Amino acid sequence: MFRPGGLTLALALVAGVTVAGQAAAADTKTVSYRGYQVTVPSSWPVVDLAADPTACVRLDKPAVYLGRSTAQTTCPAHLVGRSSGLILEPLTTVQPSSDGMLRRAITDAGVLATAYYAPGTEQAANGVLGTGKVVTKTPSARVAQPAAVTPSVVATGNFAGYGFDTCAAPAQSAMDAWRPTYQGVGIYISGGLRACAQPNLTADWVAANASKGWQFLLIDVGLQAPCTTYNSRMSSVASTALTQGRNAAINAVAAAQALGFAQRSAIYSDIEAYTTTAACKAAVLSYLSGWTQELNARGYQGGAYVGAASGGADLNSAYTSTAYTRPDNIWFAHWGSAVGTSRFINSAYWANHQRVHQYAGDVSETNGGVQMSIDKNYLNLTAPPAPVSSFSVAGGVAAAALRWTKPTNTTVMLRNAVGSTPPPLTTSGTAVYNGAASSYTQSGLSNSASYAYRVWTKDATGKVGPGVDVRLVGSKATFGMSAASIMYTGAVTLTAGVSRLDGGKLPGVPLVLYSKAKTATKWSTVGSYTTDANGIVKVSQKPSVSTYYMWGYNGGAGVLGTRSTTALLQVHPALSAYLTPPAIRLGASTVMYGYLNPPHAGTTAYLQRRSGTTWVAVTTGKLATNGKYGFSIKPTARGTFTYRVVWLADADHQGTQTASKVLTVS
Repeated sequence: MFRPGGLTLALALVAGVTVAGQAAAADTKTVSYRGYQVTVPSSWPVVDLAADPTACVRLDKPAVYLGRSTAQTTCPAHLVGRSSGLILEPLTTVQPSSDGMLRRAITDAGVLATAYYAPGTEQAANGVLGTGKVVTKTPSARVAQPAAVTPSVVATGNFAGYGFDTCAAPAQSAMDAWRPTYQGVGIYISGGLRACAQPNLTADWVAANASKGWQFLLIDVGLQAPCTTYNSRMSSVASTALTQGRNAAINAVAAAQALGFAQRSAIYSDIEAYTTTAACKAAVLSYLSGWTQELNARGYQGGAYVGAASGGADLNSAYTSTAYTRPDNIWFAHWGSAVGTSRFINSAYWANHQRVHQYAGDVSETNGGVQMSIDKNYLNLTAPPAPVSSFSVAGGVAAAALRWTKPTNTTVMLRNAVGSTPPPLTTSGTAVYNGAASSYTQSGLSNSASYAYRVWTKDATGKVGPGVDVRLVGSKATFGMSAASIMYTGAVTLTAGVSRLDGGKLPGVPLVLYSKAKTATKWSTVGSYTTDANGIVKVSQKPSVSTYYMWGYNGGAGVLGTRSTTALLQVHPALSAYLTPPAIRLGASTVMYGYLNPPHAGTTAYLQRRSGTTWVAVTTGKLATNGKYGFSIKPTARGTFTYRVVWLADADHQGTQTASKVLTVS
């Protein structure tokens, strides 16, 4: 296997980096292809694929490849590594850049330029492309945009049988020639150390071969163990390696989906053989933990391709450890061992149709007249169950009604998390329901909170299908009153607004107004009112006693109900006052009287007189049946006197007082 490196000087010159004592012109050369010229290191060989159409486009060696090869029959079976080089080919389809591959569409020349590079040398690769120029315009007749792909192929399905892997996806003629001898094929879909170009590996190629019954093993060749000599290695810090594994999985899923591979597919991280140490083992297991966790969170299966004596043995020793997340499937290379077995891996581990055994490697074989260099594998795999369909949630008051349709012979695991992000794994979040039902109502939810749910299927063997999500958005209700206190028979305007916690309005939904008297213990429904275009309702109320009010939204599809805060509206009786006559001579008397409405017969009214800045008690009296009070006033001195009558609050009403009345004594 090629170990990348050694081109730093030449690439630095191409990238415009000055190197003392060197002349840039002596270390570079110009390559022309279809009217496009680019400057490359002089040490790079030029391979004309038109003259040698079977040549292998190897990304682990520096070179300039001209044209396109779809045969690549001279590729070794298994390559890992990445150097730096250039591929110039006719521009027919716009292709995005990917791991270790910078692409430029040169439309004026009809050329697709791809600079491949080792990890950490992207700047130099960009420098190579930066030297390119069009000297003769020969644009392509038609440049196609990549067709949108709906992932639908599961890799693999249920299959026990033989397969092969080789560095570059074979041409369709080779695939056809090799069936039915083989039914499984390993393909390198992603990773910065993927060492062969993949001109055949397209979504159309995948769809065509899936329709012919081929099963696929998806391989990502990324960071290698820190105790190897590869230039691209994972961190020896376990926590960092875990994050690197997650990031690799994100890129691998994107590559798989672009090729049409759907959820439930297994993707294998290629971890080449290494001489293990405790720190190296921890890094590899952490990397594969992050890899598996992220794939599982995205509905894919995490697989590991390992040497049986290194990665296989380390995974085997940590099989029951709770410190790591073990891969769902294991693909181990143990050449010469009995098919399906390895002395480094317990036969009881990964025993639920979760194994691929590479039992021979780097062999030449001919089928249907087509010869290829391959690794030979035995597959014993089943796919996890399909996910649920029609997963929905309807919000209620502190409750969520969840429904789904599940595949036959499966149970479900339902979990949730507060907020908008569902629990990514079956071990995260909060368990809500496990069982075989197709609906469940969860109660006890918090007011004005959002919840995210994920439900997984589980088959009789214990395999878990992809999670499906729904979100229950919380809502909030605001409450406003035009006054905090009103007089008996008066009115107050109550205003409510309801909205989603994510900022969305809730127009045209029913809001229920609840009330209870200040002395009551139970709420009663006043009425239901429909919100306007802004999620607002207004209603007028004329309570006869002091009353608590509360608004409620009882929820809907995807929205949790809510309750507003409660507010107390104080009602105070109307208390009139008359002073007759308002002026008397000393020694005479006058009468101050009036009515309390509602009457509150038998309760006490208090006559008070102002003395400076305070009020002093004069006398009291009981209210009559009709709420009337009357006080005879006979001052003992001349002057001006101010009186009022006060009624103190009871359980139902706020206290009140009359307006001040002025008596003149002459």
